[in-house]
Amino acid sequence: MATAVPAERDAVAGAFAGPHHEVRLPGVTLHRLSPAAGPVLDLLAAGVGPALAAASVAAALTAGALAGAPYDLVVSTGIGGGFAPDAPVGSLVVADEITAADLGAETPDGFLPVTDLGFGTVTHRPPAALVRESAAATGARTGTVLTVSTVTGTAGRTAALRARHPGALAEAMEGFGVAEAAAAHGVPVLEVRAVSNAVGPRDRAAWRIGEALAALTEGFGKLAPVLESWNPHEP
Repeated sequence: MATAVPAERDAVAGAFAGPHHEVRLPGVTLHRLSPAAGPVLDLLAAGVGPALAAASVAAALTAGALAGAPYDLVVSTGIGGGFAPDAPVGSLVVADEITAADLGAETPDGFLPVTDLGFGTVTHRPPAALVRESAAATGARTGTVLTVSTVTGTAGRTAALRARHPGALAEAMEGFGVAEAAAAHGVPVLEVRAVSNAVGPRDRAAWRIGEALAALTEGFGKLAPVLESWNPHEP
């Protein structure tokens, strides 16, 4: 599991019973939960932005593989912006696609994703069965979660993102980086976001971070049984 900042990590940890302890690795520290039954769960405050998130998660995945205890699933979670009216503040979003929204090139004819330039990828798709089960358990909306390196702060950019990604429900800054690291290790990935603000003109007064963290804690309380019982061999 990967989270963006310690507050989000702690919100997730509150959903799982059992003792936990720190596991220090080069460059990262895992918070390992050891429930009486079910799989061991590691929480990681992966950092802000796709590059640091990818590096942090890759370090944890590599350490697990070298220790002979590879991970079955990586979950990228935290708070993010929601595209109104489809993902209002306080709602949960489970990604059926994790897409890098600004990985590509600007041209006189508009933005080109890196795939149109002939290399790379811009989208990872979590296991469909896990997305369905997660959404059913939590009441979350499902749709594309965009990963951006610069948070959207204008109506113009909001409109441009919606035009390019009509299925987008939310944007955040880490999911695609986490998914890239997971894909490199052949590990499935899931992204879950609690909406703290509307994507659009920047208005800090309208942010509801506490409300989003509460929704994240409640959501993971319902999601925990799904994750603990999930079969990694399901499509």
